[in-house]
Amino acid sequence: MTNEIDRRRFVGGLAAATAFAASAHGARGQVPKPASPLTISVIDAAGSLALTQPVFENYRKARPDLVGRFVFTKAPSPELPGKLKAQQAANRVDIDIALVGTDAISAGAEQQVWTKLFPDHAAALPKLADIYAPDVQRMQAVTQGQGVCIAFTPSGPLLEYMPDRVKSPPTTTAELLDWCRQNPNRFFYARPSNSGPARGFLMALPYLLKDTDPKDPAKGWDKTWAYLRELNNFIEYYPTGTAVTMKELGDGSRDMITSTMGWDINPRALGIVPKEAKTIALKGSHFIADAHFVAVPAGVAPERMAVILDLVSFMLSPEQQALAYDEGYLYPGPAVKNVPLSAAPAASQKTLAEFGREEYEALIASVPVEMPLELNQMAQAFRIWDMEIAGKKKP
Repeated sequence: MTNEIDRRRFVGGLAAATAFAASAHGARGQVPKPASPLTISVIDAAGSLALTQPVFENYRKARPDLVGRFVFTKAPSPELPGKLKAQQAANRVDIDIALVGTDAISAGAEQQVWTKLFPDHAAALPKLADIYAPDVQRMQAVTQGQGVCIAFTPSGPLLEYMPDRVKSPPTTTAELLDWCRQNPNRFFYARPSNSGPARGFLMALPYLLKDTDPKDPAKGWDKTWAYLRELNNFIEYYPTGTAVTMKELGDGSRDMITSTMGWDINPRALGIVPKEAKTIALKGSHFIADAHFVAVPAGVAPERMAVILDLVSFMLSPEQQALAYDEGYLYPGPAVKNVPLSAAPAASQKTLAEFGREEYEALIASVPVEMPLELNQMAQAFRIWDMEIAGKKKP
């Protein structure tokens, strides 16, 4: 998911955080103290600060001897790998931690900008196989050792629509295309390389359309690319990120958009999309899992790396993972096992009680969950979409 929408944040769990920090250090050994507390630079290209900023502050309070402050910045996901590549070429890396989705992980891996965390630094991190559920372990494998999954969702895609304007929502890909023919420019999705809902829609179509190889966008997606070319005729333009699609659904400019469970819940909770909006999963859906990761740019100094690895371990503690429920942004959110909603802050529980949907638990239990494309294939899919779909859009 991307980071376009500002979100209300909560802070809590300091006592539990401190207790975890002590136990974690005892298990792995004392982290070498820097000469003075570090200033750690964090760049967010996934919207992950909505979930993790309280965790960073909890760590700073728990370990003031290691970190004096965090500096937070944001960047569009497609731009981050190039920015890091330029810093590395100049031998002036000033970013310690990147919060990224599968898009930036894939593009960054292609440009070789990330530190190999596994197996190179595995000894300083928790044994992930012991704390992740099977789907999260599969998602972690997508990083090829270049990131650590800190939040997870089965995601979608879903279609989100306004029921007063879409009386009979499409239930199949054929019905969606027919609806768009009859209602040109009323359906909308964003550029997949910078939008979780659009990325999920793109990668789910080969399953829905029964393409020859859902994992090979170059040779196995003939039906998918043909479908998107036809759909292209009825879409006005493609925004750079998800937030624009939510805004235009909310203000009446569009009637239906691509969405996910989290992108449905969170903008309604924030009042960007009307509460009465509805969602539907197309028949035969396969969900494409989504996640947020911590990645470390290559070139970070070793003394800083020791603190960063300790911080990542802290982020994976159950107490800090409970904050990932947030306001439904990456629903459910926690990446580690055995973190129930009852462990989340009261504000999260209240939001999900009001804006969550009962049917989502049934969808999570019944819809097959697929992993995103491998890193190279994902980058390839984005290139093809940029050239063959957006690039062929008539002005």
